[in-house]
Amino acid sequence: MTALSLVPHLLLPRLLEAAIQSAQPALCIPPYLPALHDRVTQAGGRLVVVGAGKASAAMAKAVEDHWPGDLSQMSGVVVTRYGHAVPCQRIQVLEAAHPVPDAAGLAGAEQVLQTVQGLTPADTVLCLISGGGSALWPLPLPGISLQDKQDLARQLLQSGADIVEMNCVRRHLSAIKGGRLAAACYPAQVVTLMISDVAGDSLVDIASGPTVADATTCEQALAIVRRYGIVVPPAVQAHLQSGSGETLKPEHPVFANVSNHLIATPQMALEAAAKVAREAGWQVHILGDAIEGEAKDVGKALAGLALQVAGRQQPFSAPCVLLSGGETTVTMVAQPPSQRSTPAWGGRNVEFLLALGAALKGHPAISALAADTDGIDGAIEVAGAMWHPDSLARAQAQGLNLQDYLSRHDAHRFFQALGDSVVTGPTHTNVNDFRAIVVGNTEPT
Repeated sequence: MTALSLVPHLLLPRLLEAAIQSAQPALCIPPYLPALHDRVTQAGGRLVVVGAGKASAAMAKAVEDHWPGDLSQMSGVVVTRYGHAVPCQRIQVLEAAHPVPDAAGLAGAEQVLQTVQGLTPADTVLCLISGGGSALWPLPLPGISLQDKQDLARQLLQSGADIVEMNCVRRHLSAIKGGRLAAACYPAQVVTLMISDVAGDSLVDIASGPTVADATTCEQALAIVRRYGIVVPPAVQAHLQSGSGETLKPEHPVFANVSNHLIATPQMALEAAAKVAREAGWQVHILGDAIEGEAKDVGKALAGLALQVAGRQQPFSAPCVLLSGGETTVTMVAQPPSQRSTPAWGGRNVEFLLALGAALKGHPAISALAADTDGIDGAIEVAGAMWHPDSLARAQAQGLNLQDYLSRHDAHRFFQALGDSVVTGPTHTNVNDFRAIVVGNTEPT
C-alpha cells in the first residue's frame, strides 16, 4: 500500500476542487469549437449563441475566449443565476432567480426566443445549457402566469419529487423547453453543448431539454402532480388534461437539424476526484454517479456501508475513499408554530451529511464531505459541509442537538455553528452533488 500523503481533512476539499475543475467550461468547451467554426464559415451565415443555466455565462465566455475566428461572427444572449455572471464581449449575459423563477428570467427567455427568430438554413445556433436552466427560462405557455410557475416551483421543491419528475412537469407547461427552442430556431442548424447535472445524464432532463425531443406526455406530468398532492391553478390543470401542453416528440422534423453533446458529467467529476485520491495513496471506490432518494435515507445507508468497511473490511478494505454523485431529495415536513420563527437553512447535501453523521455515532475513523458542485446547496450561498470524527463531540459540547436540526431541515445552521461549512462561491459549473467518505484504518474504541 502506498503511503497516504494526505490526511482526510486535507484530502476531502481537494477532491471537491478536482471535481469542480474537471467540469469548468474553459476546459470542456474548446474541443468543440474548431468544427463549429468550420461549419459557420462554410455555411456563410450567422452564429447565434443562446443559453441558460448556472454555468451558461462561463460557457459563453469560454466560447469567446477560444473561438478560432473573428468574434464579429457571433452574437447572442444567455441567462444565468444572480451572482454567476461573467463579462463577455459579444454575448449578452442576463441574470435571474433560481430555484424559484422571477420576472427577469421570464424576460430573458422571451429575449432568447426573439434572438432566434428569422434564421435561415445558413445560420447556426450554439445553445449552451447547464443545470438550473429550467428555473432561469420560466417562459410559460399562453394562459399560464409567472405566478402560476412560481407557486408550482415552490410546491415541487418541497414535495420530494426528483428532478426527472419535476422537469417532466416543467416541460409540459413551457414555451421554450421540451424541444420548443429547437422549433423556434428552425431551419437553422442547432448545436447544443450541455453540462449535465442529472442522474443518468438524460438529455431531456438537463434544463428540461429545450433542444431535445421529449417522449413523455402531459398525462404523465399530470400523474406526477397528483402523486405528490400538488395544488395547481385551473390554467395549468387545463393544459395538462387537454394535452395542449404537449412537447415535441422524437419524430418531429426539426430535430434533423439538431445535435446535442454532453461536455461534462457527474461521472467525469467523480473520476477526476478519484485520480487525486489515488495519487495521494488512497484506494478509491466510485459507488455511482446517479444515487437518488431521500437525502437522510441515503446518508444513513452510506453510513452503514462506511461502518461495514471500517469494522469488517467489507465489501472494501480500509483505508479507502468512497465517492458518489447524483441528486437526493428533501421532503419538507410542516413545522409546528413554535419552530416557525426561525427559517430553516437546509439543503440536500448537508441534510445527507447530517444524517450520515448521526448514523456514524462519532466513529473515529470516518470523515466525509458533501457539496453541490455549483456552490449552492439549497437556497443559500454555501456549497455543503464536512463531517469529522470529532464533529458529534463538538456539537454536544456546544449544546447542539443533531436530531433537532435534522428534523427541521436546518443542517446548514448546524454545520455553520461547528465551523464546518464548505463555501466555494459561484463555481461557474454544475455537475450535481459530490459526496466523498474517507474510511481510515482505526478501529472504534
